[in-house]
Amino acid sequence: MGFVTPDYGTIFWMLIIFGIVLWIMKKFAWAPILKALKDREKSISEALNSADKARKEVAGLKASNDQIIAEARREKEIILKEAREIKDKIIAEAKIQANAETQKGIENARQQILAEKTAAINDIKEQVAELSVMIAEKVIRKQLDNPKEQEILVKDLLNDLKLK
Repeated sequence: MGFVTPDYGTIFWMLIIFGIVLWIMKKFAWAPILKALKDREKSISEALNSADKARKEVAGLKASNDQIIAEARREKEIILKEAREIKDKIIAEAKIQANAETQKGIENARQQILAEKTAAINDIKEQVAELSVMIAEKVIRKQLDNPKEQEILVKDLLNDLKLK
């Protein structure tokens, strides 16, 4: 029944053992525990400070990143505008070149038509000359005495040829 009702001897020895444990703890364990607590408190404080610094750096990087993205968008717009201008310039140059080539082709066709027309006129002149010679030959062969009959014959022959 000594455990339920405390005895003065047990209390005395408990106080002495508690004092010895307390003194041993103070001598050997208390300083390292307090040092560990202070070190932990210091490391937590440093971690919080570095987290704040990191948060500020991230905010600065985000602002910088937003600025870089805005700059990239402006550069993209400039590049697209330049590309559109180059495209329009190329299309205009192609139209001008196509018009020039068309005009050149038309001019070549006109010159060819003119050359063919000249050749046809020359051919017609040769045929007229041959026909004139043939008419003269027929007139001479008949040796007509009457000049009126010769004129009528020449007019009939010319009407048959229908040269105009």
